Amino acid sequence: MDPFSAEGELLNIHNAFHSGQYQEVIDFETAALSPENQLPARVLKLRAQISLGQTDEVLAAVSTEEDTPDLAAVKALALQVTGKADDALQLAQDLAENYPENATVEVLAATVLQAQEQSEEALSLLSKHQGNLEAVALIVQIHLQQNRTDLALKEVQAAKRWAQDSLLVNLAESWLGLRVGGEQYQSAFYVYEELASAPSSSAALSIVGQAVAEIHLGRLPEAEAALSAAMEKYPEDAELIANTIVLNVLSGKPTEDLESRLQQAQPSHALLTDIEEKSALFDTAAAKYAPKVSS
Repeated sequence: MDPFSAEGELLNIHNAFHSGQYQEVIDFETAALSPENQLPARVLKLRAQISLGQTDEVLAAVSTEEDTPDLAAVKALALQVTGKADDALQLAQDLAENYPENATVEVLAATVLQAQEQSEEALSLLSKHQGNLEAVALIVQIHLQQNRTDLALKEVQAAKRWAQDSLLVNLAESWLGLRVGGEQYQSAFYVYEELASAPSSSAALSIVGQAVAEIHLGRLPEAEAALSAAMEKYPEDAELIANTIVLNVLSGKPTEDLESRLQQAQPSHALLTDIEEKSALFDTAAAKYAPKVSS
């Protein structure tokens, strides 16, 4: 295979993954890829399986290959998603210490660290990247979670200088737009609309992005229609379920069944953790005002 063609094929797999076309990633024929592209392609396929809830299969596939840092990083992510937080954190920290310049380790170990509220460790690892756009995108996400829109903007602006047309940079800019608000809501909507209208794309990620933009624009019926249609195609997609829960809360609709589905799809999802924490805080506050009945 022509090396330029091989590189383009790997880019296609990357773009399909980051567009949320996980089954398409798994179905990509990669036998003809060059040896140096085989491992990155395999990692993307394994990550796509994790995104589709196939964590048991992924853990089985990499169980005897922990000597390969990229595959050990995949294992850490799979452990995190299945709720084995302690094992995931230990493995992620070991990888970050021993392979800090491995691009896969940077992104996946940092994802685990951030999921366990180790933001500074995650950012420290990601700061070692050399032109890794996934690392840039994750840095932006972390800064947004920290409510540091200024730092997220700085990261996006810097990335645009050397990767203007990258899908990941466009997505990062749309995440920032959803946080900044105002006319940026509409700009973000257009990014996801274009992504969803791309040939062969009906990915859940694109639809979730559109729906979130619709919610911010006050177009709840449109958001509900998009999420409902997507849920029929991707009933186990954790992000779809989570955003449908949020929409139902805004619309005054029940969420219990959806929360159960999310628990099955991804027990460690941040929304479930947040709901649990808020419920505990409510119970604590309510207990202070419970009537005292003396016998």
